Amino acid sequence: MLDRQKLLSVIIPAHRQAQTIVKDIKRIEKVLSQIRYDFEMIVVVDGYGDGTYRAANKVKSQKVKTYVYKKNLGKGWALRFGMGKAKGDYVAFIDAGMEIDPNGLSMLLEHLEWYDADIIVGSKRHPASYVEYPFLRKVLSWVYYLLVRILFGFRVHDTQAGIKIFKRKVLEVILPRLLIKRYALDVEILAVANHLGFRRIYEAPIRIRYGFGDTLTSSANLKTIMGMLLDTAAIFYRLYIRRYYDGRNWRQWKKFNELYRT
Repeated sequence: MLDRQKLLSVIIPAHRQAQTIVKDIKRIEKVLSQIRYDFEMIVVVDGYGDGTYRAANKVKSQKVKTYVYKKNLGKGWALRFGMGKAKGDYVAFIDAGMEIDPNGLSMLLEHLEWYDADIIVGSKRHPASYVEYPFLRKVLSWVYYLLVRILFGFRVHDTQAGIKIFKRKVLEVILPRLLIKRYALDVEILAVANHLGFRRIYEAPIRIRYGFGDTLTSSANLKTIMGMLLDTAAIFYRLYIRRYYDGRNWRQWKKFNELYRT
């Protein structure tokens, strides 16, 4: 059993979620209040001005801390920012937007303990997962999985579901090295972790329901797909050609973190 004195930090990145963020926070807090140890929730609003921060800030709870910065920098940066604020022995994140069932957090936590894992990834392709999402999205997800496996070699079947949990010791090593600010931070974390020897990465089931009204051919989604591919290529270049993530480059990591400190 897990030590009751340990702390779980849950990061909730949010952007343009003014209509759902309060319900999200309350749902997640209800789930976490039933686990067997203490927790904190860190809501990171990725850019001020869309109403998300004003809505989230209305939630009054000692367990919830809400942060915002002025400029929209992308989900990757929101996660980096939240991880930097986290105090937990275990650090998780879950996307805002009501698509992912927050009960998956307790499932990921149990898997982290069962496997003594470094990272547990919520996976749409786990046999026990319940998933509703459009066929074209399934095809694109499968193609991206094959691409990631070819490029980086780790056997995670779903890198992009917005729910994961990490041991703090893993993030302490990886976080200063990360560069991705917008689209592919999940892949960067997993690729760098695997490269540095944190290979106990396993998958856990989740429940997720994507909106069927969203079209993948919209300009916004095409931009996201192109951004994912470019970010993935950049990770491969830095990992295997430039060797940016190796320890000798610590001065460059420091420079990047100072440049984008918010």
